[in-house]
Amino acid sequence: MTAPRYDVVVPTLGRPSLAALLGSLAAAAGPLPERVVLVDDRARADAALEAAVPGELDGRVTVLAGGGRGPAAARNLGWRAGRAEWVAFLDDDVVVDGDWRDRLVADLADLARLGDRAAGSQGRVRVPLPAGRAPTDWERNVAGLEHARWATADLAYRRAALEHTGGFDERFPRAYREDAELGLRLVAAGWTIARGARTVAHPVRPADRWVSVQLQRGNADDALMRALHGRGWRERAGVPRGRRRRHLATVAAGAAGLAGALAGRPALAAAGAAAWAAGTAELAWARIAPGPRTRDEVLAMAATSAVLPVAATAHWLRGWLRAARLLAACPPPLRSAGDTSTGRVRGAGDTSTHRVRRVGDDSGAYPSNGGGRRPAAVLFDRDGTLVIDVPYNGDPDLVRPAPGARAALERLRAAGVPTAVISNQSGIGRGLLTRGQVAAVNARIERLLGPVGPWLVCPHAPADGCACRKPSAGLVLQAAAELGVDPTRCAVVGDIGADVEAARAAGARPVLVPTAQTLPEEVAAAPEVAADLGAAVDLLLGESRR
Repeated sequence: MTAPRYDVVVPTLGRPSLAALLGSLAAAAGPLPERVVLVDDRARADAALEAAVPGELDGRVTVLAGGGRGPAAARNLGWRAGRAEWVAFLDDDVVVDGDWRDRLVADLADLARLGDRAAGSQGRVRVPLPAGRAPTDWERNVAGLEHARWATADLAYRRAALEHTGGFDERFPRAYREDAELGLRLVAAGWTIARGARTVAHPVRPADRWVSVQLQRGNADDALMRALHGRGWRERAGVPRGRRRRHLATVAAGAAGLAGALAGRPALAAAGAAAWAAGTAELAWARIAPGPRTRDEVLAMAATSAVLPVAATAHWLRGWLRAARLLAACPPPLRSAGDTSTGRVRGAGDTSTHRVRRVGDDSGAYPSNGGGRRPAAVLFDRDGTLVIDVPYNGDPDLVRPAPGARAALERLRAAGVPTAVISNQSGIGRGLLTRGQVAAVNARIERLLGPVGPWLVCPHAPADGCACRKPSAGLVLQAAAELGVDPTRCAVVGDIGADVEAARAAGARPVLVPTAQTLPEEVAAAPEVAADLGAAVDLLLGESRR
């Protein structure tokens, strides 16, 4: 039996631990991965990552810029850049055991024998704790990974399962819930995730005394999990219930005490203060009692326990507001007047069965769309591509077509290639534009350029974390659905890197038409570049090549 072929994907923030992971991966016994994809998830990627690659992995490592969009988006970018049947996800702060590669291949072979609905294999995580003393609160927190279900510290998925579900939900900007969310969707769709025999070590990295308060930001993701998967999501995902009810009671008591003091009601103030103090003391002791009870640990637990319930509650409430906004606003994208279709954005959280083409060969080209093959549809960016960019334009009189735009569209119409427009319009989310103004500008563009097909517009601000805003794939996938074509047969024509990345995320073919605002690194990273829209159509219709 042929050994299963696998890729390894590692999102990273460039921490020193990455070198230890790559060194252990290179030294492990067993078949090498087809490709190791490092996704640099810092806002500005650093070429120094390549210096951490050991010689044994030469020719197998690809470094991609994640743009600081979070681990879910980084993992999606990573797995879509590979081709092997299996994708093994590792965190950049683990170290694989010496037999990890052998055991991974055995785990995947066992999984393959279970049938095509076997989605993934969960590795085992070992957290080394100090000998001779009880672990600290932070060390106990990290040690919880040993019992986590579907933890991407070491989790291998079948590529077909990732394609079926669309991968990780990019609305989760932090680690620890995006992996559980994907696991819930896979299991609900009838896939299975087995426990493997391989092991990685997850050392406890240093952290300051306020790390427990910083971790409370995850409560916002818990609110989105509840909104997406219902009341019983914790039990189904194997996630402990936590202390939210106690935190809410402690915060409510403190608020009542403060209100009583401000209103001149001493009895209410005293009762609220006493209840708040009791709740805070109970939390502090629950964290201090397991040890090690050193002076620094006791002081840290006392200080953070006074703040932690407030932080947890505030993030939880913020998460509910964000979840309500995402679920209410994101599903249908904005359309121009006269478009009566009712399709929905297929973001990473959608379980529809669109097929995502495997992208990323050694040359960085897109072989199934390139090589002279005519696209099934062409999706255009609006501002800077079809029309001269006027920031936050709500005035139809300011619309000026880009040079050659009408001629390019007419050639595609004559060739029978359908088109659509996909456009970020964050001015709506920022309160600078109305939907009516955007629709009026779109209508003016069609009067000048002729019919361009459906309009798919993301109305969200960048901080909203929606699934439709480029560089996410949502608008590309939705436009393909509106036109009734496979997204992997589409081409996306735009003027900036976000257009290229949105195409890549959906498996489509990106063509960059630079303007004065296009960054040099965006031009260098684009797989295909055209001097203008006419040249882009030449390229797509097979009449010329870069």
